[in-house]
Amino acid sequence: QVQLVESGGGLVQPGGSLRLSCAASGSIFSINAMGWYRQAPGKERELVATIFSGGTTNYVDFVKGRFTISRDNAKNTMDLQMNSLKPEDTAVYYCNADLRAFRYSMYRNYWGQGTQVTVSS
Repeated sequence: QVQLVESGGGLVQPGGSLRLSCAASGSIFSINAMGWYRQAPGKERELVATIFSGGTTNYVDFVKGRFTISRDNAKNTMDLQMNSLKPEDTAVYYCNADLRAFRYSMYRNYWGQGTQVTVSS
């Protein structure tokens, strides 16, 4: 049973910072892409950033220069450092990973339960 668990969300003032973490546990042989998504009230879930096992990263335009994604392949963890936060960054942030549980199994996509980030004065 694979689990992705996010942590680090909370309430922060505009211009502040938060660091989100995601830990993958359970039967894991390898993880390919990992990513952060977010969903604001009344809106669809959207991609924030992705990172591949080799370290290649991609960011959507609205977080470039403010957010930094990183991962520790040995620990099966991923972080999102969020700086210069804006009220429009308020959303539930979800961890996502493409992983395989065993050497010869197919890659499957997994989601965490989400962590709330609220940017407000």
